[in-house]
Amino acid sequence: MLNISNNKLDKRLDLTKYECGKKAFGKEHFKAFNRFLVTFGVVGIIILFLPWTQNITAAGKVTTLTPDQRPQTIQSPIPGRIEKWYVREGDFVKKGDTILHISEIKNEYFDPNLVERTDQQIKAKSSSVSSYSEKVKALNTQIAALSNERKLKLQQAENKLLQARLKTKSDSIDFEAAKTNLNIAETQFNRTKQLQSEGLKAITDVEAKRLKLQETQAKLISQENKFLASKNEIINAQVELNRIDAEYADKISKARSDKFTAQSNQFDAEAQVSKLESDYTNYSIRNDMYYIKAPQDGFINKAIKGGIGETFKEGEQLVGIMPSKYDIAIETFVDPIDLPLVHLGEEFRVQFDGWPAIIFSGWPNVSYGTYGAKVVAIERFISPNGKFRILLAPDENDYDWPEAIRVGSGARTIGLLEDVPIWFELWRQLNGFPPNYYQPEDASNTKTKK
Repeated sequence: MLNISNNKLDKRLDLTKYECGKKAFGKEHFKAFNRFLVTFGVVGIIILFLPWTQNITAAGKVTTLTPDQRPQTIQSPIPGRIEKWYVREGDFVKKGDTILHISEIKNEYFDPNLVERTDQQIKAKSSSVSSYSEKVKALNTQIAALSNERKLKLQQAENKLLQARLKTKSDSIDFEAAKTNLNIAETQFNRTKQLQSEGLKAITDVEAKRLKLQETQAKLISQENKFLASKNEIINAQVELNRIDAEYADKISKARSDKFTAQSNQFDAEAQVSKLESDYTNYSIRNDMYYIKAPQDGFINKAIKGGIGETFKEGEQLVGIMPSKYDIAIETFVDPIDLPLVHLGEEFRVQFDGWPAIIFSGWPNVSYGTYGAKVVAIERFISPNGKFRILLAPDENDYDWPEAIRVGSGARTIGLLEDVPIWFELWRQLNGFPPNYYQPEDASNTKTKK
């Protein structure tokens, strides 16, 4: 009643005359109502002190525990054209099974005998390398022979030079002796001539000494010519020595030049052989790439490029495959404000899409249809959706996850945090406070209730 008027109904009417009024204002009714209120209050107070598990909720999806177990697409490392499919979507393939055959679309690889021709080129260039190597060996032998011959020729020339020097020395001595004889002859002639003028010698004696003097002078001139000729022989010997040295130096230089040219050609041929061998290996590997094979056991999900004769670029996706053996996990995303509350080994409850569940977030032990999980990885950098990625693995101490779950299915995750009284949780949520911050007590980051 709003009690807008001062004329109250209970003052003008006697409600106790009516049967309902008698029941409403009877003492027994008040006693039952009071007992109800007391019981409700006691139960409410007890409920307020019951434990409540704080939690963080997030949406996620089913994935695999390791990257190599997740669905993958097969690309071709080379551009090509689809020639034949060997599988259908949904087929099971083993590792190494051929999925499809492709053909070449680049002009430089059209030759079907490209590998054999490259092998022939390698053999021809290898023979060229061998011939250049033999030529280098022959030139080394020639250089050694020329060096030895040069040494002998120089020794011979040096001996001739030494002989010329000795002969010049001998002729020099004879020349000096001739000078001495000339001086003696002149002295004897002058003395004889003086004695003849004094009458002590005959004119024949003077003429004899004159003749001897002339002979001595002629002998001196002859000896001087021999001495000069000996000097010329020394010069000729030196010239010959230099000529031999220059001649053989030129021959050896030419042989070394030919050797270096042969070595250069050899190295160039070896480089060409290495390049051809690399091309041969690349061509052989490229031939194997014409058959796209399964990288692991799995099921063919979808043919991305399907048409026969359809061309594709290098690295373009061709077909998707799902590994046959994998360990499922949950990929979920938490808000940045909740990230400090999540640790490795933290307990989570998971509800899968399509599986009925009755969830009591504050009492996870009485929830129905949820499964246990633990944190195995926490992303270090924020995702494009503005949240941090968390990877959950099945809890080995809880019920096994359903076998019918498929990768990509949706899931709801509930992270179990600290136990607090219900009154505290109500007060926290009314004030908009985040869950209590805490750190696990053990070193392994395993969740510990406080």
